[in-house]
Amino acid sequence: MTSRFPWLIIALMSIFAVSAVAADVSGKWAAQVPGFDGNTMDLTFTFKVEGAKLTGTLGSPMGDQPITEGKVSGDDISFILVFTPPDGGGGPGGGMKIVFKGKVAGDEIKMTQTFEGGPGGEGMPPVEYVAKRAK
Repeated sequence: MTSRFPWLIIALMSIFAVSAVAADVSGKWAAQVPGFDGNTMDLTFTFKVEGAKLTGTLGSPMGDQPITEGKVSGDDISFILVFTPPDGGGGPGGGMKIVFKGKVAGDEIKMTQTFEGGPGGEGMPPVEYVAKRAK
């Protein structure tokens, strides 16, 4: 029994250490994203973090969309959004996969989003911007 006690303490310390280093991005974040036409689009990210799992939604003028495959590792976050236009257009399967990667620094996340699929999705350059924690 006494030989298990040190392992239990080490296991608990490891869990707390991982929790302590994961960025706290839970809540709302706002960003103005530069468009390819020179205009900007307002986005709102609503995140929930449970351990290393990131869930939530991305709000845009086209409505709220759920994010998938969300992860938090230290100050890095990543998630995917499968966007299906209201008219059902897009690439195979009717949508475009948008991959988001971010680096958290306090109340800011430096985001990069890349596009896969959809009309011209593979040929679209990555988009970079900063999301700020909503007050």
